[in-house]
Parts: sequence; structure tokens; C-alpha cells
Amino acid sequence: MPKASEIKKNQSIIFQGKSCIVRDIERSVPQGRAGGSIYRMRMYDLVSGAKFDESFKDSDMLDFADVAKRAATFSYIDGEEYVFMDKEDYTPYHLNKENIADEVLFINEDTDGILVMLVDEAPVSIELPMSVELEVVETDPSIKGASATSRTKPATLSTGLIVQVPEYISTGERIKVNTEDRKFQSRA
Repeated sequence: MPKASEIKKNQSIIFQGKSCIVRDIERSVPQGRAGGSIYRMRMYDLVSGAKFDESFKDSDMLDFADVAKRAATFSYIDGEEYVFMDKEDYTPYHLNKENIADEVLFINEDTDGILVMLVDEAPVSIELPMSVELEVVETDPSIKGASATSRTKPATLSTGLIVQVPEYISTGERIKVNTEDRKFQSRA
């Protein structure tokens, strides 16, 4: 049983008898308290998709949810559903675009390392790798000799995601993007 301070984003926990995924965590240290941090977590019910916020003391004990994770690859889009194929037994997993709205901007045919999260054998969410490779489809022209500066410019990627990239990146290049903080990492 982990403490609230040990829970990370995208982990699954049991809260009020429901399996939930933690999507965001804010840590605050109120003044005048004897060193106790407060963790405010935004959670989504994995089955119904209901969203709620809850605050925990750093010492509160929580339970991890019993969620199976299966390695999968993105297969195709069917209307409002994204279909992923299990890498071992080729089982298709259909996930509604609404349930994976934050992750959709990082998914393309080349994305490797996707894990489909299953509760009672039903797909409920996906977990992305730490970084993905995406192609820059639109950005301002690169500036010669700009590698010595740390200035950035916006770039639209092949999935529609917009990130800040260094000035030396040009249209058509492939870059690595950190999926957790949505920032440029390096050239691919």
C-alpha cells in the first residue's frame, strides 16, 4: 500500500471502491502546518469516465487498482474509436476517442511502447511511452547559426500537437517529444 506522496501521474488506484486513474497531481505545503504536504489529485473513474478531484495528506495510505497492462500497437481509427492490436494474441482493443483525448496527440502508426490498460478484461485507457517520435509538418524556417541560442518557436507536428522547438528545427524533421510534459526532447 503506497502513501499518497508515492503516487505518480497515470497510476491506477482504488478510491471509494472504484478503480481510478490519476491524471494530475498538485502538491502544496500549507503554512503553519507541521511539515505535512497536501496532494490534490484529479482522477477519472476507469469504468464510467467520471472525473473528480480529491485531496490527500502525504501520509494517507492508498491501494493500487488491479489493472492489467497489455503491450499493443495502434492499428486504425474507426469513427470515434481508436483500435489497438495486442502484440501477443492480436486481440483488438476499441477505445473511445473521449477516453484517450490527452494521449491521441502522441499516437501515429510508428508509435511503439503503448500499453492498453484493462479492467475486468475491458480496455479503459492507454499508457504511452516516455517519449515518441513525431514529424514536424509546419514551423517557421530555420535560422542559420541558431544552435547557439536557446530561443524557441512553435511547431505543429503530424498529429496536430503544437510544441516549442529550438530555432534550428525545420519542417519535415522528426523530433522526440516527452509525453509527460509535452516538450521537445531532441531530434529523432
